[in-house]
Amino acid sequence: MLLILLLQFAPPLMLLTLAMALYLTVVELRVLRPHYLWWSWWILLVVMTHFIGYLILRGYAFWTRRQARA
Repeated sequence: MLLILLLQFAPPLMLLTLAMALYLTVVELRVLRPHYLWWSWWILLVVMTHFIGYLILRGYAFWTRRQARA
């Protein structure tokens, strides 16, 4: 989103990857079942940082699952 704001236009491929990252974020959050405030925080992070925010969420989910097993 930050890149879209800087460029003042959005290529269709960029919008498609943003939609895909948001979909994958919702799928991941349904598995994690966090508080609704965490839902909004993660979704806003993915919207603002695009796919990098989704990768951070994947890392957080991996770390959380690993801590739960230990």
